[in-house]
Amino acid sequence: LTICVPACNEAASIKITLEGLKSNFMDAEIILVDDGSTDNTSKVIESFPSAQYLPMKKNSGVSKARNIGLACAKGEFICFLDSDDLWKEKKLEIQIHWMESNTDNQVCYTDEIWVRNGVRVNQMNKHRKYTGDIFRHCLALCIVSPSSVMIRARLFSEIGNFDESLPACEDYDLWLRIASKYAFHFIEEPLIIKYGGHSDQLSRKYWGMDRFRVVALKKLLDQNSLDKEKLKLTRSVFLEK
Repeated sequence: LTICVPACNEAASIKITLEGLKSNFMDAEIILVDDGSTDNTSKVIESFPSAQYLPMKKNSGVSKARNIGLACAKGEFICFLDSDDLWKEKKLEIQIHWMESNTDNQVCYTDEIWVRNGVRVNQMNKHRKYTGDIFRHCLALCIVSPSSVMIRARLFSEIGNFDESLPACEDYDLWLRIASKYAFHFIEEPLIIKYGGHSDQLSRKYWGMDRFRVVALKKLLDQNSLDKEKLKLTRSVFLEK
């Protein structure tokens, strides 16, 4: 099992995130990729000697950071943990048990708790999670959080890694590529806590997030590998966006 944690100038939050890993720690490889931080992130990481620290000389984006982690990963399963999220106790244990019991399944993800500006909020219906063939549900927006997934490492050699040309919605792009071919299993228990509302949150950094989704959808259409139903759905959402 490999846990990839990208971080950039989040010394305060990553300390809490890494502390939270202790309740989940199994025989896991932890790779922490510092995406060109200029704060004291490196000093915080030094207090976690069990983590493999990979510093980047300049900020290159979360896709590049995650891909660097993937290139070094040795685990059979891959998990991502964003530096402003927390895992609840037994998150890894529950997912590994399911993946080992369902060897034909490539990826599972969990439900989540949302906290915005310190207040727990309810997810809207458009963020509802699904199990099985979730492709149609992934077209409008990203319903899978990177911190919630567990993926078989070998899948990346087939599907490819995160698209480093996308400054945002890189997860939307990856989940669509996977969901076009494979089922996702949804674990209904909320096993991650997502903190939002802060000014440096990636989803608030760029205007018009749909412009990045349009790029991802066009890539899918250009690959010409979708079945008839998925092709029709993708074209419809592409034109709408």
